[in-house]
This record gives sequence, structure tokens and C-alpha cells, in this order.
Amino acid sequence: MSDSSASGRGEDNKSGPGAAASPKLLLRRLRQALAAPGDGQQRLDQIVTLIAQSMGAEVCSVYLIRGKDTLQLSATEGLRREAVHEARLKIGEGLVGVIARDGRTIVTARAREHPEFRYLPETGEERYSSFLGVPIQKLGRTMGVLVVQNERPMAYTEEESEALALVAMVIAEMAEAGTLIPRAPNDGEEDEREPIHIQAQGAADGVAIGPAHLHEPKLLLPNPIAEDPVHERARLREALGRLRTDIDTMLDGDDMADTGEHREVLETYRLFANDRGWVRKLEEFIVSGLTAEAAVDAARTEARMKLGTASDTYLRQRFDDMDDIAQRLMRRLILPDGGREMPEEGAILIARALGPGELMDYPRGTLAGIVLEDGAIGSHAAIVARAMEIPLIVQAQSILRACEAGDSVIVNGDQGHVHVRPREDVVTAYEEKLSLRMQEKASFAALRDLPCRTLDACEIRLYMNGGLAADLPSLNESGAEGVGLLRTELHFMLNKAMPTREEQAKFYSHVLDKAAGRPVNFRTLDIGSDKVLPYMKQPREANPALGWRAIRVGLDRPVVLRMQLQAMLRAASGRSLRVMFPMVAALAEFEKARAMVLEEVERLDMDVPPTEVKIGAMLETPSLAFAQKRFFELADFVSIGGNDLVQFFFAADRMNERTAGRYGVTHPAFLGLIRMIVERCGEAGTELSFCGEAAGRPLDALALAANGIRAFSMRPASIGPVKRALLAADLAALRVVADEAEAGGSTRVRDALIEHCHESMIPI
Repeated sequence: MSDSSASGRGEDNKSGPGAAASPKLLLRRLRQALAAPGDGQQRLDQIVTLIAQSMGAEVCSVYLIRGKDTLQLSATEGLRREAVHEARLKIGEGLVGVIARDGRTIVTARAREHPEFRYLPETGEERYSSFLGVPIQKLGRTMGVLVVQNERPMAYTEEESEALALVAMVIAEMAEAGTLIPRAPNDGEEDEREPIHIQAQGAADGVAIGPAHLHEPKLLLPNPIAEDPVHERARLREALGRLRTDIDTMLDGDDMADTGEHREVLETYRLFANDRGWVRKLEEFIVSGLTAEAAVDAARTEARMKLGTASDTYLRQRFDDMDDIAQRLMRRLILPDGGREMPEEGAILIARALGPGELMDYPRGTLAGIVLEDGAIGSHAAIVARAMEIPLIVQAQSILRACEAGDSVIVNGDQGHVHVRPREDVVTAYEEKLSLRMQEKASFAALRDLPCRTLDACEIRLYMNGGLAADLPSLNESGAEGVGLLRTELHFMLNKAMPTREEQAKFYSHVLDKAAGRPVNFRTLDIGSDKVLPYMKQPREANPALGWRAIRVGLDRPVVLRMQLQAMLRAASGRSLRVMFPMVAALAEFEKARAMVLEEVERLDMDVPPTEVKIGAMLETPSLAFAQKRFFELADFVSIGGNDLVQFFFAADRMNERTAGRYGVTHPAFLGLIRMIVERCGEAGTELSFCGEAAGRPLDALALAANGIRAFSMRPASIGPVKRALLAADLAALRVVADEAEAGGSTRVRDALIEHCHESMIPI
């Protein structure tokens, strides 16, 4: 490159021969250069030369990721050519490595003074001071780094950063399409066709084996640079019109009537599809020189860089929804009919992220399991997957890179394991596990209608947890005696706006209809912590689990709570209503909430009011266990919220893997607390139950039952295993074992109970 192209640039000189080309002009030049004949390496060489010339840079280099953690200099203009394919950095090493690791732009006028600077002597870059580097990304997957450098210290403009980022997006598209440099032979990359095991997070329990089905089959864009922006804008508008029609058709479908919670999600999609700001952003990318498809992909990549790693749960869920819509629009632009190929029955769905609307595209029963590279345990898709009893894995890093369509995949949602192309012995082990589960399921069905009575004649009541309309068929299938916990917040979470009183009443009435006279504990709105409503602003808190949540929100926002109570009362016309308040920490809170229910009962103007109204609370804080006697006398029923009570009792975050497994309900101190609660409820004649994950684990349920709990609420799938264990148990004998272990100074009560169960042939 000539000296004149760089000498015209200085810190204060941003015009003249050295001025950077506009993004549109730069893309036009790239399109012309790439139309010339040549192989992938020649194209990459042309790109770096053209960028250097257009931006007045003395150096332009492309580093591509090789293997798991290595960046290789793959093309350069300005550095030593003999260093190409030889110079390497680890991800996280040097400025280039940090860009690849963090997926962010770095710009500095004095690179050598930057704390992350790493000198590669083989490149001859020691004399270059100014540095601008951007990640080469596609949908959050970093494929490499694009860098420009100049010898003199200078400040790159925002326009130059945007232009380079846009070119990086184009390079990512071309690399994905295989029109750039192919994978270098013998570059140290592992053989990705070998068996791969990924440890991730289980978001919905269960085990499944099946062929991989890619939720987003590669929509390749071999030519992302537009020739006619006017034509591309017309294509975009036509595709948007068809997308909006698709969403309207889905909303008008007959299946929407049976899954009312999800209708609101699709309404949110309709808002995105009609959002003027989003459409304007797409048109701006087209004006910059991209095709309509590339513009949609560029907007997705930009949004992922801004929101994809956000810690805020609401922002991440909104990104997943936007990503869902963008993928639909991409299909409309690239595929003639915009449709999606349906997988064979029993497939394992592989995706980066998944909106609940996308999950609903797959016919019920088609998917055996789901694996997401991103996603969250509390996401909307996870909620729906649990309701549909589909094993789900989230945060399975690199699954999209590791997996091809048709690969055999094993999903273990219980432990968060994913096996891609597993060895034969692993497949055999899991097939045996699945076979045993099927046999167990058949045996559980035989127990469904039997009363749950232990060997020493203790009657135990087993209820199910629910929150979606899709949960309700499990009432009959599982043999549950009712709904011990109806999570009303799920109806709110899957809604684009606050549900009206009428909408809430319709849903609650539907639940009572399906319960057919069996008790239903309606827990009032339990939001905060990891549960966020898109239309209700939640304050940022250092420790949200201990912050403004649950009953605290209801008492501070009485209009919302009263509207929910009114809806419940209307829904219970001629029937019994059981209202339960979450996260009560003190008698005064329960008294205030209880008074609100009684006031609404007095105001009720109905021809057929509820036959009775019972008011209870969830005991999730240790403070409530020590509340005044009046609390237990006022409460018609109490449900121990085991998940929160354990974490608050032991000061151990249940979402933190370093602390969650340290404590449990069989710890002697916790069992002592349970005995005290049982005694206080017994003295007051207050109905008591235990709700939480521990209720669905046979050994934990046995320990709790031996210490006085006589009612449990759990996932429907857990009722069978827990019932089988209880039918084979003598609770008095279990209590003796636990007491002796504790009296001996041992905290290994759990081990003693396990040994007793094995000796007594109690299936746990």
C-alpha cells in the first residue's frame, strides 16, 4: 500500500485522500472484488487489501478461530506474508484474543500501552500503534477477528468502527457459506465427528435418545452484498407482510383455544413484526449495502451483542422473542414457502435459543428432547417444555458446532448431560435406563387409583403442581388428589400485558372445571427474583431472592392483588376456593392479605358466590415458622415451600452450584424445624402440606413423612415414584432410624435412611 494513503491521516485529519470510505461504498467495492475468479484464500487476500485501501489503513488482518481456543492469522495486508497460517494466539491472549473471547470491539490509539497487548515478533507489527479490531460473528458465535492498524497514534471514528463491523458481518456470512478460506488441514482442530459429551444445565427433567434435528438449518447467504437496494427493500417489505400473515393465521388457529397462555406470546411476536424501530434498522442495513437476508442477520447479530449476554432475565427473554421473529423472516426471504421441515417422531431438537412460539410450531409428541446452546432455566420455552414433559437442556455450549442433522443425541435433563454421537456402550446404558423408566411408568399406572397408605397405616395425600392449561390433563393421568400449588404467575408471564379480571377469571374457572371438585390451591402472584413480568418494572436489587417479591409486591400494589382476588372469587362461583399467599414472613403480612380477601368477599355481587373461601400461606421463611400462635390459628392451611425454605434456612443459594448441593431436607437441623412446624400446625388444627422439589424425591419424601408431613405437592411425573416408596415404608421405623443416627452425633441421617431403605426393599 502506498505511503500517501496513510500519511494523509492523523489524529485531527479526517478528510482528504486518507478518509475512510462509507460502509455502502466499501461493500460495493467488496462485491466487485469478490465477483472476480479465485479461491477462498485469494478472496480473503482481496478483502484485507481492499479494506486497507478504503480505510487508509497500513495494516488489515483477518484472524480465524482454529480448534477450540486458537486464533490463526489467515490473511493480512501490511504484516509479513510469511506469518499467514503460522502466527497464532490463544483466545483471550492479546488484544485480538480478548476481542474473540468477549465478542466486543477494541479501539486504541496506542496499542502497545494497552494492558492486554501481546507482541507477535513473526508478524512485524511492532511499529504499529493505532488499533481497531472487531469480532467476526454470526448469531453470537465468534468465528474470528478483523483488525486494521496504523503506525501513527490516531483516533478511529465511530463511522470507521461501524464500517469495519459491517464488513466483519459479511465475512462471517461468507465463511458460513463456505465461499471463503476452507478449514486448514492439520490445523490442530479435534475431529468433531468423534463422540462428544457436554455438561450443561437441565431445565426440564427426563431422558431421551433420538436423531438431531436442527431448529435453524443453515440458511446460507453466499452473496450478502446487495446490487439493488431498492429491490432489496421491496423484498423485505413483501416478506414482512407474509410474516405478519403467518402470525395472524397462527393466532386464529383452533389449537390456540386450548393453550391460552401461549396466545399472548404470539401477540408479542406480532408487536415485534410491526415494530417501526426494528423495520427501520433493517432498512438502514439495506441502505448500507446489504441484501434483505443479510440485513436481518446483521440486526440479529447486533442485538445479540447488546442483549444476548444481558444478566437481566427480562432482556434475555425479549431477545429470544426477537431472535425467533428474525429467524421466521429469514426463512420467508430465503425459502420459497417460508416453511420449516418437520422432524421425524422422537427427534432431539437442537437450537441456539428457542421462543415458546417456535416450540409450538412442532406438533405435540414429535420432540423427544431439546438442547439449547443458550436459554435459561426460567425462560418461557423452559416453562412450556416442562409443561409438555419434554426433557430440556440449556447452556449447552458449542452444541451447534458439535452437532449435525441426523446425529444420534442423548439428552439427560435430570443431570444436564448431552451426548452427541455417543459410544455404543453409552447408548446401551441409556437404552436400559429408558427401558426401566417405561417399566416403572407402567407400574406407576397400576398404583394410580390406590390410596396412599404406608405399612403402618399412615394416610398420605399426594397433589400436583401446575400453572399452565397444558398441565391439567396430568391430574387424571398421575392420580393426583388435587392441585397443591397453582402457579398463577405463569399466566401473567406468558402475557404481553396485565391480564384483565375477566381473562384471569376465565382461566381460573377452567382450572376448577378440570379439577372436577378436587382441591386447588391458587397461589397469588409470585413475581420477583428470577420471575419477571415484561409489563411490570422490577427494581434492580443486589439480592433479588431476598428483595421485593411475592406478597411484598402484592401488598405494595394492592390494585393488582385485589383484581386477582376478585377474579378468583368470580371463577369459584358455586365451588370452594382456596387462596394461598406466597413468601409470607410475618403475621402482620398475612393479616393484611387475609383482610383483603375478606373485604372482597363482602363486596362480592354474585348470584352464586363460592361455597367457601379458605385462606392459607406458603411457609418459605424461617421467621414464619416462629410466628405468633395467632398466625397458625388464622391460617386455614399452610404449605411449606421447601425450595425457598431450605435456601433461607441454610443461607445457601439454590441456584448456585457451589452451595446448592451442600444441604437438604434430611439434614438434622432442617428435620427439627419440620417437626416444630408440624407440632404448631397440629396444636392449631391447621392443615399442613409440603411443596417443592424435595417432595418429588422418594427418599426426601420418606424422611419428611417420617417426621410428620402427611401431604405433598410435586410435579405430576414424581407422584408415581413417591407413592410407590410410601406404600412400601413403615414411617415409624424410618423415624427410629433417623433419630438414632442423629442421637449418635452423626449428621449422616441421609446415609442411614438409604441403608434402611435398601435393607427393607423400599424403592427409592
